[in-house]
Amino acid sequence: MDPFEDVFETNKGKLFAYLLRMTRNGDTASDILQESATRCLEHYRGKVITPALLFTIARNVFMDHVRRTARLTALDEQQPDTRPDPEHDAIVRDRFQRVLAGLQALTPEERDILSMVASSELPYEQIARIQGTTVSNIKVKVHRARIKLRRYLEVSPHA
Repeated sequence: MDPFEDVFETNKGKLFAYLLRMTRNGDTASDILQESATRCLEHYRGKVITPALLFTIARNVFMDHVRRTARLTALDEQQPDTRPDPEHDAIVRDRFQRVLAGLQALTPEERDILSMVASSELPYEQIARIQGTTVSNIKVKVHRARIKLRRYLEVSPHA
């Protein structure tokens, strides 16, 4: 297997989870994931590819998307529910919506860092490098973002 494919396949799920948290839309997350893979292949073919590099590229593609659209896309709630247990799915969807709303209450930087920590399983050292800051700064920002999110979820309805 190609070294790129090896690293990409190992991290694809984590990248998608990160992008889903950031975009709040599965189709958009898939598009950005595909664009990230394309950019990585175009610019780093034959070079060492690390999970941190993949997340950096995905983050940059996401930022390009945000600049192009000038807003995050909302989840499409008009889709008919065809799953077997609509009540359970409604509860899960409500919780998911509240967490996403809580993430939106964070600053873009807090949302980015917290999503990366939750999705990537990258060590804080690599996340700090991606963010261009220190490990201790990342730890403080993650801690504060988690507290803000927890407080939001505690006061939001149906928490």
